[in-house]
Amino acid sequence: MRALISVSDKSGIVEFSKKLVDLGVEIVSTGGTAKKLIESGVPVIGISEVTGFPECLDGRVKTLHPNIHAGLLAIRGNEEHMKQIKELDVTPIDLVVVNLYPFKATIMKDNVTREDAIENIDIGGPTMLRSAAKNYGDVAVVVDPADYEGVLKELEENKEVSADTKFYLSSKVFEHTAAYDTLIANYMRKERKVEELPETLTMTFEKVQDMRYGENPHQKAAFYKEVNKQKGYLANAEQLHGKELSFNNINDTNGALELVKEFDEPTVVACKHANPCGVGSADKLIDAYKKAYAADPVSIYGGIVVVNREIDAETAAEINKIFIEIVVAPSYTEEAIEILKSKKNIRILKLENINEKQPDDAYDLKKVGGGLLVQTIDSKLLSEEGIKVVTERKPSDKEMEDLLFAWKIVKYAKSNGISIAKDKQSLGVGPGQVSRIWAAKQAADHAVEHLGKESLEGSALASDAFFPFADSIEVAVESGIKAIIQPGGSIRDEEVIKACNDAGIAMVFTGMRHFKH
Repeated sequence: MRALISVSDKSGIVEFSKKLVDLGVEIVSTGGTAKKLIESGVPVIGISEVTGFPECLDGRVKTLHPNIHAGLLAIRGNEEHMKQIKELDVTPIDLVVVNLYPFKATIMKDNVTREDAIENIDIGGPTMLRSAAKNYGDVAVVVDPADYEGVLKELEENKEVSADTKFYLSSKVFEHTAAYDTLIANYMRKERKVEELPETLTMTFEKVQDMRYGENPHQKAAFYKEVNKQKGYLANAEQLHGKELSFNNINDTNGALELVKEFDEPTVVACKHANPCGVGSADKLIDAYKKAYAADPVSIYGGIVVVNREIDAETAAEINKIFIEIVVAPSYTEEAIEILKSKKNIRILKLENINEKQPDDAYDLKKVGGGLLVQTIDSKLLSEEGIKVVTERKPSDKEMEDLLFAWKIVKYAKSNGISIAKDKQSLGVGPGQVSRIWAAKQAADHAVEHLGKESLEGSALASDAFFPFADSIEVAVESGIKAIIQPGGSIRDEEVIKACNDAGIAMVFTGMRHFKH
């Protein structure tokens, strides 16, 4: 039995190779792998002895040779194949142990050059892997050191690797090489700074964890992360306490996380079912939390709290007054951690660089039956032209501050969405309604229920899309709202503007819609 071993990740390779030799396996190896094995006392046949050709071009050409690939691809049960390789003096290769140049590790480095990235594209390795994997009926191929033990066990017990294991190893190879090539293709695409969406979309993600179930107990689920250097993603969070996150936990937390990134000052976002239910900003985090809590003390129960500042003991104690499912912060004081950990079922996540936003060219993906909807993320807040005042009365500086606060919130509420805010606090959010006026009424009703009708006097209202009719303005008038922000663009804009003028409400157009389905 002959094995070909050539690995970049050399963890466990010496021990594995020694056990192969003990089982009577002959080892062919290349470059740095051969050197390490020889230094460790493992007998090795150099690759040049097999090919009759020296390694050249700084090691770029080693295994790209018929003496290697004929030995990999020859079907043992095909008499003509076996006759040909015998005439060519080619020895069959029964086991291939290969892992690839560290392209991913290279591009994850800071300030990596294109030349360095390209140099770490493996050519011979994937070629050997694919040849061996194609001929899995006769060749066992190992790309992952985690499989060394299982392969050795079968060789020790049965003197061969089983057909089922060979097929498993083969499928693993094609998954690996597909992901490897995808990383390369996506790296090159970014280097070219291509703005158009690709004709063929390939992406690669790595599993973070399996989950007990998906949105519902009968659905299977797992969490995967993108392969990139981006910081501030939920996939980068460190869990400090609590049981593992569920599918719904991650989905809901991500919505709150993206919203908190819109704010520079100390801000708390409370979220339930991926919709913001309370948002507060203040000079001190404790005051921001109290605002977010007061905005909807009912919905925040069992919800998610994301903050953009270190959580101190005072804020932790306030959070602990009710049941919170998840808390996410860039850091915690030692005392705050101990206070929060006193609640057994709370999940505590630490996410450094929490304010770092996704790049503008990042993709937003939505799976549909038989296809995939792909768009760039909604990274902008306002159009390049900025805000346009369309009513006779202009908003005051204070009203403009409230308008922008409400606008940030409604951007992350499901459509149709309405948010009402004042004094850096959300008063009410109406998300995901089939009618915009229902969303407006819901937002106003929430404010009245939790903060009292007087809280709405002089407040600001934001709508994620234009008002198709003036009926939502009537809700604003009845509620005491004095300023409105919306994209504009309806055929009834003039009717809506007139309703605002008649009521003395200031209204601005953003020229940018923020649907979120």
